[in-house]
Amino acid sequence: MTDHIVVDRRDALLVVDIQNDFCPGGRLAVPGGDEVIPLINRVARHFSHVLLTQDWHPLGHQSFASSHQGRRVGEVIDVAYGRQVLWPDHCVQGTPGAELCARLQVPHAQLVLRKGYHGTIDSYSAFYENDRRTPTGLAGYLRERNLKRIFLVGLALDFCVRYSAEDARREGFEVVVIGDGCRAIDMDGSVNEARVSLERAGVRYIHSDSVEQDRSGS
Repeated sequence: MTDHIVVDRRDALLVVDIQNDFCPGGRLAVPGGDEVIPLINRVARHFSHVLLTQDWHPLGHQSFASSHQGRRVGEVIDVAYGRQVLWPDHCVQGTPGAELCARLQVPHAQLVLRKGYHGTIDSYSAFYENDRRTPTGLAGYLRERNLKRIFLVGLALDFCVRYSAEDARREGFEVVVIGDGCRAIDMDGSVNEARVSLERAGVRYIHSDSVEQDRSGS
């Protein structure tokens, strides 16, 4: 818990991967993933700027275990850009599983950024592909709109939220993770690793009750 944070017009809320396949019943369900949706809908009202991300994989994506004969979900393999966790087929372009959850009600969201659409490279972060070199263009978008501080919610804390937060810091933004607006996969201690890494990167970690809207009109 921290002191209250007043949200102003230079702040943006980044809502990460609230999609059917990451919610209960989906192909890569994050435990309790749907539980954050009412909170996100509520918190989003404090922000003038809201951005959504959407995992958007082609069939046969390299991150799918089914693309590697004899490999199983959860295995880690070496690929051209480093280590890659093998996932079940999920968020395949144009499928119901890739759609944003219908209960997510953020009509004033201004951007939907699709990631992971290159067949040979995964993309956890909203800022960079997993090669850590290929940008998505999000940093430039934020700078052109003079946005200075990024708040994150969504799925999953220990993967896409974590890497997006760290890359936002890498790009020079102030970064705040709203912890109760996230859920995690938690593979082999990945939640603890994520929290340590976020703290080391200078990311603030708060509760949604700490977020207040600027009502000064400035």
